[in-house]
Amino acid sequence: MRSLLTEGAALTVAVDDTLFKRSGKKVFAAAWQHDGAAKGPHPVGRGTCFVVIGIVVELPFCSRPVCLPVMARLWRPRQGQSKVEIAASMVRLLAVCHHTRTLHVVADAAYHGKALRTLRDNVTFTTRLPANAVLYDLAPPPTGRRGRPALKGKRLGTPAELATTARFTKAQVKHYGRTDTVYLAEIRCLWYGSFHIQTVRVILLRDDATDTGYDLALVTTDPAATAADLIMRYAWRWSIEVTFGEARDLLGVGQARNRTENAVRRTVPFGLYCYSITVLWYTLHGHHPADAADRRENAPWYVTKTEPSFSDMVAKLRRVIIAARFLPTSPGQPTDAEIRAVHQAWASASDGLAA
Repeated sequence: MRSLLTEGAALTVAVDDTLFKRSGKKVFAAAWQHDGAAKGPHPVGRGTCFVVIGIVVELPFCSRPVCLPVMARLWRPRQGQSKVEIAASMVRLLAVCHHTRTLHVVADAAYHGKALRTLRDNVTFTTRLPANAVLYDLAPPPTGRRGRPALKGKRLGTPAELATTARFTKAQVKHYGRTDTVYLAEIRCLWYGSFHIQTVRVILLRDDATDTGYDLALVTTDPAATAADLIMRYAWRWSIEVTFGEARDLLGVGQARNRTENAVRRTVPFGLYCYSITVLWYTLHGHHPADAADRRENAPWYVTKTEPSFSDMVAKLRRVIIAARFLPTSPGQPTDAEIRAVHQAWASASDGLAA
């Protein structure tokens, strides 16, 4: 990360889970479960599910953000920790490793709950607000009467109910590779069910000023970022979905036919880490400004290609590895005459010492 980010810069961390399809009765932890990447009307599949966190970075030669997986753990349905608890434990570990930086974590609507209440002070969490979430006003000041002070204010309602009374303002938002004019509203409140008494901010987005509802609702613990920045940060979350697809299709992650517990737990994370290593190698050592033009020359149907893709990175790394392994000679290898000269010098020195 020191190679891609300046010292002390905040980290954007994406959290998600994905299913790697497996068959066979003896595959450890394989089960029928939700598969967000399933094709067809039924989003289910049989396999092993991993919760993954990755650091989202901007590469100097790429217009889109790229997610580099740094941790992955196996989740077992109805056994052990939930997905949110696994994600929270990995985020806490990453926050300790980068205790001098701020971590801005983004996730989809499935990641919320009590496990997120104990994150470190250098961590903010932004997620999509479920449609059935109930929000409350901030706790009123103590009345001085006997009894426990109130922990929350009056009921504000669901995001749809908030949208009917919220004040929307026009704003420019950069997300998904384009800049759009949208309408944003912000409410400071409590999501008592998930974050308890921690103050959160709810960001509502409308695409059309005449609409009475909302098109996107986010909740965040970040007290400082602007609403437009939060929308862009959440849009960066999609990069982890791209990483899952490329790791499957181009690196073969999840295709290993292992069955025992240790092999199942380790193989998929190793493959995801290879994705991060490949991107880092290409960024630091493999990139050349002419790579995209060379690719267009070899594949002229890519008429709009202006920057290298992950498949280009993998192809170049393979060519470099093959060249390093099979070249007949390598730079700096001594010749036979040089070797004989060294041996003669050693013999002369030995004769001088004996005399």
